[in-house]
Amino acid sequence: MSEFYNVAVQAKANIYFEGRVISHTIILADGSKKTLGVILEGEYYFETTLPERMEIIEGEAKVTLVAADNTDSYLVGDAFDVPANSGFTISVKDSPCHYVCSFLTE
Repeated sequence: MSEFYNVAVQAKANIYFEGRVISHTIILADGSKKTLGVILEGEYYFETTLPERMEIIEGEAKVTLVAADNTDSYLVGDAFDVPANSGFTISVKDSPCHYVCSFLTE
């Protein structure tokens, strides 16, 4: 289970795909940002401007990175990195997938 202390939380949710993907932004003491969210069943494409690390904290997802020919499965405790100015397709089936997204420095 991921826990964060001494953070500021942006109360307004980030809502995508008609409410099928929802996250909240937290700002850590050092000024870095993360989003904490949930993805409901479905398949979704996200573009990135900054490099990101997606950590799966509950559930399961299948992910295809823009530059990859293969799809990989990720379970609780797994993470994947997405380059800047890229994107990925994430597919969730059966139960919600909870995640933490960290924005990485280039």
